Amino acid sequence: MADVKYQKAVEKLEEIIAKIENETIDVDELSVKVKEAVDLIKVCKSKIEKAELEVKKVVESLEIAGD
Repeated sequence: MADVKYQKAVEKLEEIIAKIENETIDVDELSVKVKEAVDLIKVCKSKIEKAELEVKKVVESLEIAGD
């Protein structure tokens, strides 16, 4: 699931949340969807953390180059 794009992960999470909120999800499917949502949240968190590190490196390189 790590190869899922951030936007697609967010869209899938929104679908799962909508199904749960609208009670259109079968009880038998609920645990599967909750696990899927947790996995998607982990993917999103990882991608955000990676982007933060990359931005920090760029900013630091600009600071060094500006000296």
